[in-house]
Amino acid sequence: MDSRVIIYTILILFFLWILIRNVSPVKGVKQMTTTVLKSELKSQGKQFIDVRTPFEFRTKHIKGFKNIPLAILPQQTNQLSKDREIFVICQSGMRSMKASKVLKKQGFKSVTNVKGGMNAWH
Repeated sequence: MDSRVIIYTILILFFLWILIRNVSPVKGVKQMTTTVLKSELKSQGKQFIDVRTPFEFRTKHIKGFKNIPLAILPQQTNQLSKDREIFVICQSGMRSMKASKVLKKQGFKSVTNVKGGMNAWH
């Protein structure tokens, strides 16, 4: 085989691995629709965070959610309880999935990502 073909194949496999790793659900993170979220908002003792930018949050947000942008979340987790269930939302569900990974790695026990994010909120 031509060495260029081998190099291109390795590069393609590497990029596919990165894509799958970033898009796939995180082990131990639950997924929830915005429809189910509406009933959870009434629950006591749960934490709700919105990981969008402050500008996005000011433009439109769900009452009861606290804004902790993804960029600063790793340094702000001390504001959250590791023992209480936490729900994470963003605009589309991508940043909240990344935030969910951060929270799980930092020892949060019950993390739920809101699928579709604010795009799916009605």
